[in-house]
Amino acid sequence: MITGHYHTSFTVSDLERSIAFYTEKLGFRVDRRAEAKGAAIEQVIGIPGAHLLIAHLLLGDFDLELIQYMAPPGVKLDTRTSNVGAAHIAFYTDDLMKAYQEMKAQGVRFLGSVTEGGPRGVYFQDPDGIALELVQQR
Repeated sequence: MITGHYHTSFTVSDLERSIAFYTEKLGFRVDRRAEAKGAAIEQVIGIPGAHLLIAHLLLGDFDLELIQYMAPPGVKLDTRTSNVGAAHIAFYTDDLMKAYQEMKAQGVRFLGSVTEGGPRGVYFQDPDGIALELVQQR
């Protein structure tokens, strides 16, 4: 029986670049780093010859695991949110417009813009094009 949430994970193309984005732009902190290869990780993920670089980042009690596969090489997926299997994480902010403007000034790529009425949120992307969302707390 499932009893809770452990972490959310994204595969990234450049672990160091992704760590910089999530820590410098979104306020995460690095909790731990690891390298995994050999029979144990191959058994867990079901990929022979797997060699992974892993970082766990924390934002409050939310654990985001970033993985860069050193082997085998992966392919870039089309992560547009309309595609089946695409996912995103939504983050609360107390001031959506301020967060949007500050992040945009830092070079964060936004997929839309903040609306005056209706939903109080906006989608943006990490360096690999993974969709993320800012949501105004009510």
